Amino acid sequence: MKRVALTVATLMASALITSTIVAQPPDRPGGMGVDPAAFEAPPLPQDDAEKKVLDAMEQMRQGPRYRNVSVSDGRLLRLLTETIGAKRVVEIGTSTGESAIWFALALRSTGGHLYTHEIDPGRAKIAEENFKKAGLDDLVSVILGDAHETVKQHTEPIDILFLDADKEGYIDYLDKLVPLIRPGGLIIAHNMNPRMADPRYMDAITKNPKMETSFLLREGAGIGVTMKKR
Repeated sequence: MKRVALTVATLMASALITSTIVAQPPDRPGGMGVDPAAFEAPPLPQDDAEKKVLDAMEQMRQGPRYRNVSVSDGRLLRLLTETIGAKRVVEIGTSTGESAIWFALALRSTGGHLYTHEIDPGRAKIAEENFKKAGLDDLVSVILGDAHETVKQHTEPIDILFLDADKEGYIDYLDKLVPLIRPGGLIIAHNMNPRMADPRYMDAITKNPKMETSFLLREGAGIGVTMKKR
């Protein structure tokens, strides 16, 4: 288990280093330097099933845009999920399902399942259609309703909790679900930046000695990754 924690820490460090590299000019001394576009290279499918998923997400992006994660943020969700071998993932804020599909890509390999909460029936319906198009509907359960109430149905250990709904509600979701987060499990929060983050949630994840948190600040979004210490 220590090796898993080290792997996650290494992955986070690498992501932070990547963010720094992107900000550097390409004409660094000694012949070093890469075109910043190289760091946004599109994901490559390793098989036909994965290609079907990536194609489905590309089609989603051609339609009406709802609030969804960026491709780079989605790839991070998949990396973290597969790296820790997550079996049970809980998402607050399905929207039309793009982040859920990134999670499900990893859960194909780990044998896990995603439980995603959405308050808007219209978006939930679109998300379920998107899961079917991607061939991942058997890995995702959509829970319709106010997540502040529906999260109470969870009783089993959670490997990853992903927060991407009402920002002022993050602290309530955390309080209700952190007892279920397994030691070494992750709490991933989207839109964590100085403009959008709730100070109460920030205090909860940065001033608790039982948690370790790192932030990836991105233009327009930002992600906080918190590990519940063993």
